Amino acid sequence: MVHITQTLNCRDTLCPGPVIEVSKAIKGLPVNGVLEVLATDPGFVPDIQAFSKRTGHALLHTEHDAVGVRVLIRRTR
Repeated sequence: MVHITQTLNCRDTLCPGPVIEVSKAIKGLPVNGVLEVLATDPGFVPDIQAFSKRTGHALLHTEHDAVGVRVLIRRTR
């Protein structure tokens, strides 16, 4: 089980808003902290994958549900 450090609700926010909010929020987490992100923007998944690859933060989980998507990302540095 992953301990979630913070939840960020980006539902009803369009690109590039969710990734910008993730970038800001993850800086406030301790190293190894996990950010849970809730989003509805259909472009969020490829955006967060690119963000993870570019920054080195670990994308732990992506889950689609009836509302949108839930992502877990771990701060690595």
